[in-house]
Amino acid sequence: MPDRREVEALRKAGIADELDAEWVDIEPDFARWNDAVVAVNRALADAIQAQSDKTPLVFANDCTSCLGMVKGLEAKSPTVLWYDSHGDFNTPETTPSGFLGGMPLAALVGRGNQHLMQGLELAPINEPDVIVTDVRNLDPEEGDMLRASKVKIFESLDALHAAELPEKPLYIHFDTDVVDCAEMPAMSYPEPGGPSLQESIESLRLVTARGNVAGVLFSLWNGTLAGADEAMAATLELIRALKLV
Repeated sequence: MPDRREVEALRKAGIADELDAEWVDIEPDFARWNDAVVAVNRALADAIQAQSDKTPLVFANDCTSCLGMVKGLEAKSPTVLWYDSHGDFNTPETTPSGFLGGMPLAALVGRGNQHLMQGLELAPINEPDVIVTDVRNLDPEEGDMLRASKVKIFESLDALHAAELPEKPLYIHFDTDVVDCAEMPAMSYPEPGGPSLQESIESLRLVTARGNVAGVLFSLWNGTLAGADEAMAATLELIRALKLV
C-alpha cells in the first residue's frame, strides 16, 4: 500500500514552490480519536478550515481522505467531481474485500460506514451533488447501487466535458489510477482502458478553467511498486494542469 514516501517525493520535487503554495503537514491526534481514519480526516479538515481563504490542494495515500476534504469545505457545500477507475461505492454489506478504500464515496452520500461521518460531525451530501467519471471497475452489487443512485455518471471525459458544470463550488477528487495504467504505473489497483495522461491533463485544464474550484485532492501512486518515478512525473504534470489562481 502507499505510504508517506509518495507525498515526500512531491515535496522534494518542489511543487509547492512551483505553485507559490504553502506546504502544510497535518498532525492527526490519534490519542483523541479511537478511529485512525477519523483522526486523519479531522486533522485534514481542521487544516483546511484554518486557511479557508485559500484553495486546498491535498496529496493523499487513498481515497478515504475525501471525508476530511468535504468536511473542510463544508461551509461551501461543494459538488464532488470524482475521477476514479473504481466506484468506491461499496458498503460493508456489498464489499467482496472489506477494503475501506473502496467505500468512501458511498459513505459520503450516507450509504454505510456512517460512524466515520458521525466522528467527523459531517452530514451526508446529496447524491445529485456528486459527479463520477471514467469508472470502469465496479463490483456487482456496487455497480447496481451506483447506477440506481442519483449520482451523475459520465462514462468518458468527453461526456463530462460536454455537460454543464454546476455553478456551485467544485471539489475535484482525482485518483491517479483513473489514468490508463500504461501511462500511470505503480498503481495498487491498476485498470487498463482509461484516458491517456494527455487527455487527463486537458480535462483538468478544462474543468478548472470552467468551474468554481473549491479544492483538489490527488490520491497517489504506490511508491513501493515498479514505475514509481514515472508515476510521480505523470502526477506532477497533472498538478501543473490545474488553474487554481
